[in-house]
Amino acid sequence: MTAAASPAPGTALAPAAASLALETRLAPTAPVLRAAAAALWRPDGLRRRYPRYLAAMHALVRTSVPLLERAAARCAELDDPVARRLAVYCARHAEEERDHDAWLLEDLAVVGAGPAAVPPTAVVELAGAQYYRIEHEHPVALLGYIAVLEGNAPGPRLADRLARTTGLPAAAFRTLREHAELDGGHVDDLHRVLDALALPAHRQTTVCVSALHTAALLARLFTALAAD
Repeated sequence: MTAAASPAPGTALAPAAASLALETRLAPTAPVLRAAAAALWRPDGLRRRYPRYLAAMHALVRTSVPLLERAAARCAELDDPVARRLAVYCARHAEEERDHDAWLLEDLAVVGAGPAAVPPTAVVELAGAQYYRIEHEHPVALLGYIAVLEGNAPGPRLADRLARTTGLPAAAFRTLREHAELDGGHVDDLHRVLDALALPAHRQTTVCVSALHTAALLARLFTALAAD
């Protein structure tokens, strides 16, 4: 198999090429993330780990809307067609993600726990990297971040399996259930937006680098949470 020639600098990718390129770049990260998730959800000690997972996810999810809103605001400051189209997506997706952190607080209350006083380092790095990229690279980097987080959403049967394994009430798994239903559609929407943006090659690289960095940090977070 021969490698395809790279587009000339500044040229837009062909329709559907952007989402396909992102999926191709992310494919090698899938086994690493699956292994980290399997360690996190192993049965032994899961009842202790699950509240830690909820607290970490609350710390991460509460950054979703502020990141999207900042990306939309930064888009408004830029004079380029990508930013103008991206701003619409960011504003819409912020409304779709609003109050999801409240679901996690409710789940935490069910298990008798609360939010983390100090968020895990990997959470700070996950969100912090996006603030840097939005301000100093381009807000389109956020699409790589979202693609990884929503592309690695919980499976549709995970909540029921965890409830059986831990003996915790079904109400403790609302967030997992909701995101198992929502995030597949969100990923499809993101791919449509990514392809419609007609990104220049260097902005496609911005998205892919952001996604790969996010995948590495997410695997590190899962691994840290899996450690007893």
